[in-house]
Amino acid sequence: MSNVGKNFPNITVNAMDEMGDTFKINVFQKAREEKKKVLLFWYPKDFTFVCPTEIHAFQEALEEFEKRNTIVIGASCDTAEVHFAWLSTSKDEGGIEGVTFPILSDSNRNLSSALGILDTTEGEYDEETDTLLLEGDSVTYRATYLLDEEGRVFHESVNDMPLGRNVNEYIRLIDGYTHFQQNGEVCPANWEEGKDAMKADSKGVKEYLSTH
Repeated sequence: MSNVGKNFPNITVNAMDEMGDTFKINVFQKAREEKKKVLLFWYPKDFTFVCPTEIHAFQEALEEFEKRNTIVIGASCDTAEVHFAWLSTSKDEGGIEGVTFPILSDSNRNLSSALGILDTTEGEYDEETDTLLLEGDSVTYRATYLLDEEGRVFHESVNDMPLGRNVNEYIRLIDGYTHFQQNGEVCPANWEEGKDAMKADSKGVKEYLSTH
């Protein structure tokens, strides 16, 4: 079920920063208290392959997100200790040293379960142990959430494990939603900052289509 148009789950999760400090983050409350947008991206596992390329890409674009009043937060189901080990590993060794945004440690799967983004599915029932066996690694897909300043989700997307994200697309989406917030205009297909938007009525659509 989609979370778009709804408040993000009000769940507090452990997090780790680049200094090795563990603390708690409630993404919903953070957006509301700091009056900032939030980009939360989930990745499957630390010490893997596509994941560090995405994390470094978000780090490289961090200034652009900050210019847009947006907090970037990473997340996986690894423990905080594993996060710190990866944060302490150099980039040329496959690590994420130099990353400065916090990374959630949803090791109890409370938040990822609420979002429905775990790869786990029900398997066979084992009569001998009276156990319903599960299939999958119980790690998250590459899910991404954009929250507004009230903690409401205005975008979500979920990629399968092999598909890395395009960081620039999230900047475009933030620009588009901010334009709507500030001007009341909606953003047509392939809109980018600086291009024409349009009024959300039949006249606005006709005017836009007649000139594009």
